[in-house]
Amino acid sequence: MARLIDKKCKLCRREGMKLFLKGQRCFADKCALSRRDYPPGVHAQKRIKVTDYGVHLREKQKLKRIYGVLERQFRIYFQTAERMKGNTGENLLALLERRLDSVVLASGFALSRNHARQMVNHGHFRVNDRRVDIVSYRVRPGDVVTVRNTEKTRKLISDALEVNKSQTVPDWLEVKSDEMKFTIVTLPRRDHVPHPIQEQLIIELCSK
Repeated sequence: MARLIDKKCKLCRREGMKLFLKGQRCFADKCALSRRDYPPGVHAQKRIKVTDYGVHLREKQKLKRIYGVLERQFRIYFQTAERMKGNTGENLLALLERRLDSVVLASGFALSRNHARQMVNHGHFRVNDRRVDIVSYRVRPGDVVTVRNTEKTRKLISDALEVNKSQTVPDWLEVKSDEMKFTIVTLPRRDHVPHPIQEQLIIELCSK
C-alpha cells in the first residue's frame, strides 16, 4: 500500500502549520514547528518570492499530507468530487473525512492518523460486523464500526479513549465508548472538517 514516508515534523515545517501527524505530541513543547518555524533545508531561511501557483500548490500539498494520500489517490478523489452534486471543494473534503482511518481518528479510537491506519491495516475494526483492513474504505450513513473482540484490541482502544477523553467528537458520528463502537449518523459537512484548508484554491489548481 502506498503511503507517505517523510519525517512528519519536516512536513509540518514545510507547510508552516501543524498538520497533527503525531497526535498528542503536536500539542507538547517537543513540537518541532514551535522551535523551528521555518521550512527544512539548507537554504530554507532565504527569502523566496511565492508565486500564485505556489500558493495554490502548497494548499493542495497540505490537504494531501493531512490525510496521508498520494497524488494518484488525490486525483481520484478530486474526479469523484467533481462528478458529485454540490460544491466540489466541500465534496472533496467530505470524501476524505469518510475514509475509515479518518473516522477512527475523529471518533477518538486512535492517537494519530498513523496509529489509525496501522490499527485498520491490522484488522482491529469491523464495519457492519465485517472485517475491514483497507484504510481508504469509504463509510456511509448507517454504518456501524466496532472493534475486534480481543484483549489486545480493547486495550489499545481503551488507552486511546483515555488520552482523547477531552476531544470533541463531531456530531455526524455517534460514539459509544463503553461498547467500543460508533455509528455514522450522517455525511460530514464542511464545518465538520477541523483543518484550516482553503479548498477553493485546490479546486482552481486541479481544474486547470
